[in-house]
Amino acid sequence: MKPFFTSLCTAGIGLLLLGTGCVSKKKFEESQSALANARKRNSELSDDLSNARGRLQLMEEANASAADQLDEKDRLLSKNEQELAAQQERLKQLQSLIDQQKAQTEALRKKMADALGNFSSDQLSVFTKNGKVYVSLSEKLLFPSGSAVVNAEGKEALERVAQALNENRDINVNIEGHTDSIPIKIRFEDNWALSVARSTAIVRLLTAVYAVDPSRITASGRSQYEPVDDNGTPEGRARNRRTEIILAPKLDQLMQLIEETQTR
Repeated sequence: MKPFFTSLCTAGIGLLLLGTGCVSKKKFEESQSALANARKRNSELSDDLSNARGRLQLMEEANASAADQLDEKDRLLSKNEQELAAQQERLKQLQSLIDQQKAQTEALRKKMADALGNFSSDQLSVFTKNGKVYVSLSEKLLFPSGSAVVNAEGKEALERVAQALNENRDINVNIEGHTDSIPIKIRFEDNWALSVARSTAIVRLLTAVYAVDPSRITASGRSQYEPVDDNGTPEGRARNRRTEIILAPKLDQLMQLIEETQTR
């Protein structure tokens, strides 16, 4: 009985061991599979993490670039705002100087009109044009027909003009002679010569007799080429035969500011 029992026990233990060995292999395979899956998942997570870090770096670089661009835009905006403020200040100064020039021109016109108020409208007129004051004196007030010698009444008018000029030394003066379209026949070569001779005659009186600074004065002649009326009528020709004293306030500050504004 003992040998049989011993054999039976041996066989039972073998079966038990065999059964235990089968179960351990299955679990081992399962654990191996789980380990492989875990490793695969770990690799995938590692790749995802690496990709996420790469995207994060790109985002950080993009943010840094955007921040730099924003800083540059802020800097440019600040610079433009400063330039705009400076430009607006120059324009404000420019407008102020223009307003001053207009006020000076109007004050000068009024002073000239008051100084020459005793003369009739057909002898002279005072008006403003293009920012300048014009004192337009007719031929009959200043000169005999065809002559460049100023008569007594003309000298009286010029003396009053000179007095106003000497009281306003920041004024540039242009004496401009004009004729009608009838060609001159005696004393002068042509109407050009007559218009220039009349303007220079007035300049000599203003400077030599009435002490106006000659550096302020320009003499010119326009002959028949700037009429104010129709040369086809006696009345129109009479109006065209004139000498204009053109007065312009000095604009040094204004011109300097304009140049500065244009170059910036």
